[in-house]
Amino acid sequence: MLLKTGLAPIATVMRRLLTGYAVSFNRRHRRHGHLFQNRYKSFLCEEELYLKELVRYIHLNPLRAKVVKDIKDLGIYRWCGHSALMGKAEAGFQDTEYVLKSFGQSVRQARRTYESFVAQGIKHGRRPDLVGGGLLRSVGGWAELKEFRDLGIRIKGDERLLGSSDFVEKVLKQADEQLEEKYRLQVNVISLQGLVEKVARYYKIDPKNLKSVSKERRITEARRVLSYIAVRKLGYKCSDVSKAMGISAVTVSKAVSLGSELSDVDKIQKRMLDN
Repeated sequence: MLLKTGLAPIATVMRRLLTGYAVSFNRRHRRHGHLFQNRYKSFLCEEELYLKELVRYIHLNPLRAKVVKDIKDLGIYRWCGHSALMGKAEAGFQDTEYVLKSFGQSVRQARRTYESFVAQGIKHGRRPDLVGGGLLRSVGGWAELKEFRDLGIRIKGDERLLGSSDFVEKVLKQADEQLEEKYRLQVNVISLQGLVEKVARYYKIDPKNLKSVSKERRITEARRVLSYIAVRKLGYKCSDVSKAMGISAVTVSKAVSLGSELSDVDKIQKRMLDN
């Protein structure tokens, strides 16, 4: 699957998808227990460089696995996103428009260009540079990597990332900053109760009001900020915040999303926790 990240973390999306599928499969086949043995593998890619390549690689999987015999059969194979992009199948969850825009202005032209692009990829077979180690992926292959090494140039890479060296460097830096922030917050805010007290003090309200059903503007915003910091910044589960606040996990999840949309939520967090 190729997913564009949004407000919901990839871990949340995959947990819901895999759990939902496992429950459905077990009911359908009257079985119990785990369906998937290991955790899914994922990596972050640089869209500008790799969107088209990944779309092609993923959609050629049935052909490489000999599930379909040729590109024509792939076009009508219902268990692959290629048929949806070609207009031969319906897939409400698949954003075909977003992908086709990368291949042409009109749908007709885009489909022709896309189909030709996919067909050209058949001869490439498996692509270790799209699924292998980060150093190899980051520079485009062993030949390029060896050339850099011969020149004494060190290339930044990470097996969880697929992109240019600059992209990898930027993402790793952001990850380090997020870890540092999370550590700092956990030092300053030892518990959820401590966070409740800090939020209440910042908004000048009684901590009990945060656990009430009040829809007063100040209390509603405080509840959203608290939920956002607890889940997104401190790593608490929605269920943890739900128990601490006496509200449902669904309400917490909505509060987290709404809190993330507040334009000055990060400034509020800094002022509040530095006091």
